[in-house]
Amino acid sequence: MNFFYPNFINDMWRIFGLAFFDDKAHFVDEANKTFKLDELKAFLTVKGVGLYDTATAVNRTTGTAADKDLEVIEPTDLDALLLKVPDCTNVVVTGQLAADVLRAHFNIAQQPKVGTYVPFIFQPDGRQMRLYRMPSSSRAYPLKVEKKAQFYRAMFDETL
Repeated sequence: MNFFYPNFINDMWRIFGLAFFDDKAHFVDEANKTFKLDELKAFLTVKGVGLYDTATAVNRTTGTAADKDLEVIEPTDLDALLLKVPDCTNVVVTGQLAADVLRAHFNIAQQPKVGTYVPFIFQPDGRQMRLYRMPSSSRAYPLKVEKKAQFYRAMFDETL
């Protein structure tokens, strides 16, 4: 699948299924061991959920996607990205590295705890924003997918 969170083992799209439809298989194409990409894209568009990475180039130092094994080579131009979506008032990260990149870029001193947010001002246009820290959708993150979905559901209830 040529999209975000393509790994069938990763639970992001199961979390979305649970958070919005109480069905972790809602976006799952079990027969083909993939996800229903067209359905996902349409759903995300209707809900106004955008996805992007905090880095446009990384070096995987050991061949894994774990934060500790990633080196940011080229960070995303976050200011340019957010200026293109002026209605965006919430940014959500699912990993510590992404949280650290955003906090450093936007000079956010406080680290949000998992399932919470910290407010910040997007300086280029003065927009009030929130940085949410959600649990990782990786199965390596020690929390059941149903519990992860509860965090996401609560965040979406606040933001959508």
